[in-house]
Amino acid sequence: MKKFILNLMCAFGSVAAIGQHNIIPAPVNYQSTEGMFMLDNQTSLDVKTTNPEVKKYAGQFAALLENSGIKIQQKAVANPSQSEKVIVVNLNAKPVAELGNEGYTLEVGDTKIELLANAPGGIFNGFQTIRQLLPAQFESKDYPMGLGMIMGCKIKDYPRFGWRGLMFDVSRHFFSVEDVKAYIDKMAQYKFNVFHWHLTDDEGWRVEIKSLPKLTEVGAWRVERYGRFGDTRPAPKEGEKTTYGGFYTQDQIKDVVKYAADRNITIVPEVDIPGHSMAVLAAYPELSTLKKPTTVNPGSKFAEWYGDGKFEMLIENTLNPADEKVYQFVDKVMTELAALFPGQYIHMGGDECYHGYWERDATVQDFMKKNKIKDTHELQSYFVKRVEKIVSSKGKKLIGWDEILEGGLAPGAAVMSWRGMKGGIEAAKMGVPVVMSPTTYAYIDYTQGDKSVENPIYAELSLRKAYEFEPIPADVDPKYILGGQANLWTEVIPNLQFAYYMTYPRAFATIESVWSPASVKNWESFVNRVESQFSRFDAAKTNIAKAVLEPVVTVRKDGEGKIWVKLQSEIANGEIYYSIDNTYPVNYAKMYESEFWVPEGNLSLRTQTFRNGQPTGRELIIPFTDLTKRAK
Repeated sequence: MKKFILNLMCAFGSVAAIGQHNIIPAPVNYQSTEGMFMLDNQTSLDVKTTNPEVKKYAGQFAALLENSGIKIQQKAVANPSQSEKVIVVNLNAKPVAELGNEGYTLEVGDTKIELLANAPGGIFNGFQTIRQLLPAQFESKDYPMGLGMIMGCKIKDYPRFGWRGLMFDVSRHFFSVEDVKAYIDKMAQYKFNVFHWHLTDDEGWRVEIKSLPKLTEVGAWRVERYGRFGDTRPAPKEGEKTTYGGFYTQDQIKDVVKYAADRNITIVPEVDIPGHSMAVLAAYPELSTLKKPTTVNPGSKFAEWYGDGKFEMLIENTLNPADEKVYQFVDKVMTELAALFPGQYIHMGGDECYHGYWERDATVQDFMKKNKIKDTHELQSYFVKRVEKIVSSKGKKLIGWDEILEGGLAPGAAVMSWRGMKGGIEAAKMGVPVVMSPTTYAYIDYTQGDKSVENPIYAELSLRKAYEFEPIPADVDPKYILGGQANLWTEVIPNLQFAYYMTYPRAFATIESVWSPASVKNWESFVNRVESQFSRFDAAKTNIAKAVLEPVVTVRKDGEGKIWVKLQSEIANGEIYYSIDNTYPVNYAKMYESEFWVPEGNLSLRTQTFRNGQPTGRELIIPFTDLTKRAK
C-alpha cells in the first residue's frame, strides 16, 4: 500500500509538497497533519445546511470533480471509513467573528474533509482551496483519472480586505460573453471578489442603453485595424465601414452579472466620463463643445503625450460640462446601469480629462463665470458632483479614478488611486473610502519580462515588483482602505489567451497582497507556489506568463564606457548560462557566476536559466546595440 501511495505521489508530483502547501493566496494559517485523503468514486459530499447558496457551491464543486472522472455522491455519511469517505460542508452554528463572511476553516483527515464557514461566501472560498490541494491534472478536460490525493492539513483562512479586484477593459478590444465568463472563472478560482468591468472608452461603447440606441448602433463599432495602438495605426478614412467591435445586450449583461454572483463576485461597471468619451461623441456629437461629427477611435493617434501626466488632445473626447443635455444623458445611462448591476458602486472613470476644449469654448467660459467656477479643475469637480447626485439618486455609490479629487471631491464618492498611492493617501486622510490600484504595482498590461521576448509596451512591471504591493500606506487609517485591485488595459491585448498571459501570474501577487496577512507574505515562498500553478494552467491549456523563470538582465556602463552585464535568477536552484560570441546552445556555454564585461562588436548576449539540466524559460537574445541602450 505504501509503495502504491508513493507511486501516486510521484505521478501527481506531490512528494515535495508534503509538509507545505502551494495555495495562492497564502492562507492565514496552515498546519500540515498526518494522513491523506484519497478522493475517488467512494467519496460522498454531505451538505448539512439547507442554505441554497451553499448547495449551489457544493454542486459546482461536484461538477468539477465529475469532469475529472469522479462522480461524487451527495449524501450523509455517519461513520466515515476508507471504503466510504466524506466531505462535510456546513455553516457555523455560532459565527466565528474573525472569519467574517468570506473566511472558512478546513480540516483534511484520512477519511473526512470538513469545510465550515459563517456564510456561503466562505464556503465558496473553501472549495477553491480544496481545488488547489488537488493534483494539477484536475484542471484538465482531457485527463479523467478518477482519483485525487489531498494531504492532511488544518487551515484557518479569511481575507484581509473586502475589495479584491481585477479590472478588465473590453473597450479597446471587444471580448465575447464567453470570454468574459472564462475570465471571471479564473478570478473566482483565486478568491478575487470584484470584477471591475471597463465598458466604455474612446475605442468603443460596450453596454446597451435602450434610451440611447446610437451608443451601440454607432459607438460600439470602429474601422478594423491591426497592430499596436498609436502612430502606426492609420486614422479612419472617409466612408470606411466600421466593422470591428460589438456590445453586450442588457440580457447578456444580466446573464454575466448572475454568472459572477454565482462565483462570489460582484461586478462594478465603469462608464468613463467626461474624458475618454470619443465613442459617445461619435454617436452624439452635440454633447461636445465643438459639436462636430467624429468617429470611434480605432487605436490611431489622437493625443500628444508629454510625460508627467501632461498631454494635449488632437481630437475632442470630452463631454461638455456646461451643457444641461450632458446631465440628461448621464441620467439616462445611470438609470439603466443601476437596474442592470446590483452592486453598490458605479465607476465613472474621471481620468485623463483634457481641459483644452473647455478653456477655448466661449459658452463654457461664460458658464464658469456665471457659476463662479474659478478654473477647469473646479469645473471638472462640478461635473463629478452632478454625476454623484445622479448616481446616488439611483441608490448607488460613485467611485472614480483619483482625478475626481481635483477641484474638490463630491460628497459620498469613493476614490480609486491609480497615479501611484498619493491620491489614495489624500482621500483616506479626508475620510474617503479608497481602493488602491497604483500603476507602480497593479498595471498588468505593462511588460513583465525581458524586452527581448515580450511585446513592446511603454512601461514595465515584474512579478517581484507586483508582489511588493502594500495597500495600506504608512500614516493612513486602515479603515478607509477598502482593498486593492490590478488593472488590465487591452490596447495591446486582442484576445482572451493573451489576456490570461498578461494577467497571470501578476494577479497572484495582487490577490496575495489583498487577501493574505502582510505577516505571511514571503517572496521565496510565493515564487515557489507560483511555479506550482504553472502546471495547473498547462493542464487547463490556458496561457500564462513564465517570465519569472528567465534571467533578469541588468546592464551598466562604467567610467571607461565599457558595458557590464549582471544576471539574476528569481527561482530556487536556477543556474544561468550565457554566451557573448553568438554561439549556442546556451547550456554548453558559460555558467554565470558574476558580473561580466561585454566587448563591443557585432554580437549578442544569449542567456537562459536551467534547473537540473533542463531549461526553465525562454532563451534571451539581446544584441550589443540593445545592451548599450539599456546601460545606465
